Amino acid sequence: MNGNPENTTNLPYLNLALPVMDEPVFLPRLLDCISAQSYRRFKLFVCVNQPESWWNNPAKISLCRHNASSLALLKEWKGCETVVIDHSSQGQGWTGKQHGVGYARKTLMDQINSTAQPDEIIISLDADTVFSNDFLLSVAQNFHAHPDAVALAVPYFHKLGGDELANRAILRYEIYMRHYFLNLHRIVSPYAFTALGSAMALPVWAYRAIGGMTPKLSGEDFYFLQKLRKYGKLILWNDDMVYPEARFSDRVFFGTGPAMIKGAAGDWTSYPVYPVDLFDEIRETYLLLPKFYAEPQDTKIARFLKLIFNDTDPFQPLRSNHKDVEHFIRAFHEKFDGLRILQYLKASNEKFRTTDEENLREFLHAVYQGDDLSKLKINWEKLSFADSPIDDLAKIREFLFQKEMEVRFTSAHA
Repeated sequence: MNGNPENTTNLPYLNLALPVMDEPVFLPRLLDCISAQSYRRFKLFVCVNQPESWWNNPAKISLCRHNASSLALLKEWKGCETVVIDHSSQGQGWTGKQHGVGYARKTLMDQINSTAQPDEIIISLDADTVFSNDFLLSVAQNFHAHPDAVALAVPYFHKLGGDELANRAILRYEIYMRHYFLNLHRIVSPYAFTALGSAMALPVWAYRAIGGMTPKLSGEDFYFLQKLRKYGKLILWNDDMVYPEARFSDRVFFGTGPAMIKGAAGDWTSYPVYPVDLFDEIRETYLLLPKFYAEPQDTKIARFLKLIFNDTDPFQPLRSNHKDVEHFIRAFHEKFDGLRILQYLKASNEKFRTTDEENLREFLHAVYQGDDLSKLKINWEKLSFADSPIDDLAKIREFLFQKEMEVRFTSAHA
């Protein structure tokens, strides 16, 4: 899609939303990426943030100084027009329960929303992410080609480094995420997308239509994209992707950094590779929705919803409020959304005694039996996320990545 960067007058203006907290190493690298962009119709909004209480906490004072250094760097930086929101200097930090990356992203997007035109684009970034010189151009072209889209879930890829422990953890986490995405796509779930704060973009009109971002201490990207998906269509493909850093981080409660920390300690219970059967149980209810519209049906999802909503027939309000099957099905998906799907999988996974490795092996051989998996040269019977060679895990990640990219590409070119 990328063309001559000079022919860009018809492309949308971009607003980059960048939360920064304790980023002395990665921020300069990201600013270099932004300076090198071929597309120049954009403005950078940065929120350097931390709780105010950190200034009185000896254990956090080094982070305060790092944030002060980031503010100084941004003040001197001339790479593009920049708006800096200071929520880290003494007297300017977060107070009470309002703190964290979710509040920083909301603050940035609200600031952009206050001045931007409806057809301008908000691009959410993270300081530890890099991308090619044509990345902003690719996003602008994408939204120009899909003016009705409410958001873009940008493809992503974590590059490996020299730390074997970090490499093993990020490969295990990516395998979890891509396995999850591919299974949701396989059962034709409307929530088959990946939410990463460093890999999403949306038009200002869509931000206004959903009432903005609901701040969360972490996981705000998941809830935000889910909210947008309920409103309209997401783009899954982009010509360029982003490359987030694979690093151990405890600055949020869940996500890549915390998953790597727990995983490196041997705890992947929050990110299991779910059995194929659980996704098939969801698909069973999807396929029976026209019958649910006529009368109650007995499926595992129906029983789960009865417990969640304490209702003998949680489908009845949907029947009463929607007078045709199409609207009934849409209302069901809004009720049994991405969060409910995850809750169902977590609750149901406890009854399975299979390992993550066994579940992954079953998925690959059941869904991709037409592919020659033997070419990967992996001993599937002895596969171990903890002990298998890093090269084996990298091959599996690469295979799932390619399958996901095929899905993303097809979704945009069907």
